[in-house]
Amino acid sequence: MASIKSNILESIGNTSILQLHTVVPSNGVRVLLKIESTNPTASMKDRMALAMITAAENDGRLKPGGSVVEYTGGSTGVSLALICAVKGYSLHIVTSDAFAKEKLDHMRLLGATLTVIPSDNGKQTEKLTKDMIREAHVIAEKTGAFITAQMKNTDQLSAYTKLADEIYQQTEGKIDAFVQAVGSGACLRGTSERLRQLDGKIRFVAVEPAESAVLAGGVSGSHNIDGMGPGYVTPLWKDGIADDFQGVSTADARAMAFRLAREEGLFCGLSTGANVAAALRVAGTLKPGSTVVTIMCDSGMKYMSGYSEQLSSM
Repeated sequence: MASIKSNILESIGNTSILQLHTVVPSNGVRVLLKIESTNPTASMKDRMALAMITAAENDGRLKPGGSVVEYTGGSTGVSLALICAVKGYSLHIVTSDAFAKEKLDHMRLLGATLTVIPSDNGKQTEKLTKDMIREAHVIAEKTGAFITAQMKNTDQLSAYTKLADEIYQQTEGKIDAFVQAVGSGACLRGTSERLRQLDGKIRFVAVEPAESAVLAGGVSGSHNIDGMGPGYVTPLWKDGIADDFQGVSTADARAMAFRLAREEGLFCGLSTGANVAAALRVAGTLKPGSTVVTIMCDSGMKYMSGYSEQLSSM
């Protein structure tokens, strides 16, 4: 019989992995999707937010009754809001109107205070990312709060070591390529470091918005894919993390997200659409019987207002 959990935080992780059956390549390559939308806030970010807060508690940077500050496009902020609510910390989030309204509302409902930085016509850009970071540091300095600073916080890497272990166990070690969207870079870095320890033959592919493919040497630009493509090379990124890069446009990510909903019953965000679009390209280069793994980063319920606008114009 399953044990009773003491709080919602114990429900983070140990998510399912499934094989796609309709949205698949024609060459017999298996594409697997790790369903991170079953975490408590319907996002993979629950893992890293818990790791950052736990590490800060353990070494005294965050004391009982303390305060936390973060800059975020939404999912990290929602995850931190959940964890801070359970643990009794106040949370101040710096975000923007460029990101899904549902995420901002979710943070507020979980008790976070928000500072919302105006965007350039709802687009994510390098300037917006850096403006958010700057404002969060100002707030932390003024209030004495602990800033989790996700773009450079290495404490979160342990969360992705655990994610890698889950994937390796669930696939019985049969992985030829791992494909993942890059925001801060922590997920691909942490997961690839662990999987390389387990199997040095796995190929790792970084996914970026085609409009802002800076890791692949492209020009920084604007896009509408929440959770990825900050517009510059983040401090957590290191050469050698990825063996290859895939740029996926906002339009292609959205089209794939809609296909996943209608053909696989998987309601996801655009970062997942980008992941699967890139995974199918990678699968097309592999021999039959190979396996590509990617991640369903979160739930499409976080983006309903934006999706409704798109559907009304179709």
